Amino acid sequence: MRVQLSSRERARRAVKRQPIDRVPIDLGMHFSTGISIFAYKNLREYLGLSTDNIELVDQGQLLARVDEDIIERFHVDTILLNPPWPSHRLWNPRGGYVFQASSHFTPELMPDGAWRFTGIENGATMPAGGFFFDGAIPDGYGLPDSQRVELFARRAERLYHETDKFTIMMGYSAFFDGLDFACDMLTDPDTVKESLARRLDAQIKRYDAMNRAYGKWIQGIEVNSDLGTQAGPMVVPDAYEEICLPVFQAFNRHVHENSDHIIFMHNCGGIYELMPALCESGVDALNPVQISARNMDPARLKREFGDRISFWGGGCDTQRVLWSGTPDEVAEHTREMIRIFKPGGGFVFNQVHNIMGNVPPENIVAMFDTAWEEAAY
Repeated sequence: MRVQLSSRERARRAVKRQPIDRVPIDLGMHFSTGISIFAYKNLREYLGLSTDNIELVDQGQLLARVDEDIIERFHVDTILLNPPWPSHRLWNPRGGYVFQASSHFTPELMPDGAWRFTGIENGATMPAGGFFFDGAIPDGYGLPDSQRVELFARRAERLYHETDKFTIMMGYSAFFDGLDFACDMLTDPDTVKESLARRLDAQIKRYDAMNRAYGKWIQGIEVNSDLGTQAGPMVVPDAYEEICLPVFQAFNRHVHENSDHIIFMHNCGGIYELMPALCESGVDALNPVQISARNMDPARLKREFGDRISFWGGGCDTQRVLWSGTPDEVAEHTREMIRIFKPGGGFVFNQVHNIMGNVPPENIVAMFDTAWEEAAY
């Protein structure tokens, strides 16, 4: 008889490519596996659920906290670690959309209908009718580091004991900082290497402090570096392997030697040429698996790298299918992607990056219902 696993164990074993009962499903554990507050409100209305207390948890991308009823409805195995804001205010960006936001979230409505954070350098703006902000936004917690750690620790302990869900701590660097950084790697590699060595020491200390405080109650950490664009890598693979990879490997090795944490790497874009290096880096799972980018054919990725790294995402193309297809088209596409990534494990279902604000609720339902129908091994 097949043993039904807990959500926590199911996700852990999936990433380790160990036998499991079904494909784990993620919605909202990370700020690239979530859902826009606008789409979330529409989804809850479509399902006949209350929209009175939708919480804004990512103040730039305007993502919603996924509530217990939605977790149950879609058989979700994960949960967001980030605690609720210490204090809240209501924010009504337009029409009937009213959300619970941090009291530190104070954009101003402009005459042209845009929302803007004023009084801070490069303050973020959301244009009229937009779905997210672009620019600098104040921290939503507004707490000293020690109090912030305590808040996260209490949340981590509660989730561990009161749920069976898999969660991670976000916010660690994967030691690559974008196009300007890539140029510096070519023009002044020695300075970049010195900077990365200092950053490695600082990040290990920060990780160790977190691990002592609440590492035993979480299942993984996120490391973040977008290495790709729609058209391919931002960085020359040889330069990446010489300069960034050794530091990245050293951090990942430290995590694995001092915990049983899964290392979840957020990495957008066309990164096929960098996949061999990432497989050597110590990363356990790659997200969001941008199957719409150049050279990111899902069957090829699974065939060439599926025995060395796990795919957390890639389950539905948010660029070309989820927002524009019919529910039947979304379901068929989702079914195809699962049948590619599922064999042999090493797959956690999630769409490619966040569900944007204009995605029809019936398409979201079609995607997750199909994921559930196709999940069993």
